[in-house]
Amino acid sequence: MSGVRSFGAYAVDRRPLAVAAYRRLWAASAVCAVGGSFSVVAVPTQLYAMTGSSATVGAAAAVSFVALVVAALGIGAVADVMDRRRVLLAAHCGLAFTYAALWIQAVLGGRSVPVLMVLVACQGLSFAAIMTTMGAVVPRLVPVELLPAANGLSSLTRYAGSILGPVVAGVLIPIVGLGALYLFDAVALLAVVWAVVKLPPLPPHPAGSPNDPAVQCRRRRPTIGQVVAGFRYLAAGRLLVAVLAVDLAAMVFGMPVAVFPELAHHTYGGAAGGGVELGLLYAAYPAGVVTAGLLSGTFTRARRHGALMAAAAAAWGLTVVFLGLAAQLWVALVALVLGGAVNFVLSTFRNAITQAHTHDAMRGRIQGSLTVVLVGGPNIANLLHGAAASLLGPRVVICAGGLLTTVTVAAIAWAVPELRNHTAGSTSDPPRPAVPARQREPRSRRHFGHRRSTRRPRAGSSWRR
Repeated sequence: MSGVRSFGAYAVDRRPLAVAAYRRLWAASAVCAVGGSFSVVAVPTQLYAMTGSSATVGAAAAVSFVALVVAALGIGAVADVMDRRRVLLAAHCGLAFTYAALWIQAVLGGRSVPVLMVLVACQGLSFAAIMTTMGAVVPRLVPVELLPAANGLSSLTRYAGSILGPVVAGVLIPIVGLGALYLFDAVALLAVVWAVVKLPPLPPHPAGSPNDPAVQCRRRRPTIGQVVAGFRYLAAGRLLVAVLAVDLAAMVFGMPVAVFPELAHHTYGGAAGGGVELGLLYAAYPAGVVTAGLLSGTFTRARRHGALMAAAAAAWGLTVVFLGLAAQLWVALVALVLGGAVNFVLSTFRNAITQAHTHDAMRGRIQGSLTVVLVGGPNIANLLHGAAASLLGPRVVICAGGLLTTVTVAAIAWAVPELRNHTAGSTSDPPRPAVPARQREPRSRRHFGHRRSTRRPRAGSSWRR
């Protein structure tokens, strides 16, 4: 019996599922991770069938990326001044309507590239809104000590869906057609819509004094100035800057996905147009992520979040070097599985640190910035690795990228002790959003603002109870 208990401590950390609101949201997301991801395959397949051009497929990816970046920054500001439950509900409904529109255009023949591009942009906008708002919602649903476990569960379903979804979609396309895949995505999203409807109201700040900066931020409409204020808040926190810098270094320098086709063909003898070798290279990384997720109990209870994140990023760089040196396919696959596992640790503590260390009034904007990094990093990596590999060869570029990752992460951890010393439940409060001078209370009221006044307000007073 003790053996069963000890194994349970190392398996998936399920403690956040005890929170009913998070449990419903996670279960619905698990359904949507597979049944709501078919469009990832269907959209490029339809575009290529319509045009016969891979350039058009690439253009659609660029459209989606631009829409995602714009929405992540804008919706982040909206989520800081509105009820996040409503924002999340609107985002999921928008994505469901987009999938329904994709289904209708496919049923009607689907021959218009501009129409499909507009729908791709809508998909990017909705997806960015979901990613950004969800990152600000989870810390309101679970206690801070359970954030690593909650983020681990979310990553596990997301990566498992990224493996199973495309496989199932590939099997279904010749059976039911592309249009049905879009319809399946829309229907699967209804599960998440139901879970969001069941959430409690999530206003920007659930309680507090009217003098609290978070409450004062709530009274302001989302503007470009608030987006800029989010970047200022981010720049003012050394820990947050270090976390994003480590993550960006790991993705830009150490994500050599763009050279996988050349690596599979020239190093491992795969077919020039793809084959088993290429498929295994693409599958190994998410397999490592899922494996680490199934054993998340080994690290989600740890307290030294900053040190673990930095160590995982440095280890990711070493696995990339290992990949570049691998002369045999099985060695490369082992390196990618290990890399996926340590990257799961990296992403788990990256999210936990940013969520716990960010004031609630700024979580939407910080999550928006994080979404831009998460999406933009791999795109920059593809550009850099692809260009460098044409000059130096894939293996040299992979090894150089891995070394740059490890060295950069080590330099950041050395330069920012707040990162390597950060622990769960740190007593240091996150930086608070600045309040414009015109909104500040008089000195006496600011000084005693933390005490509840027992004096009744005069008639006509502007004080709010």
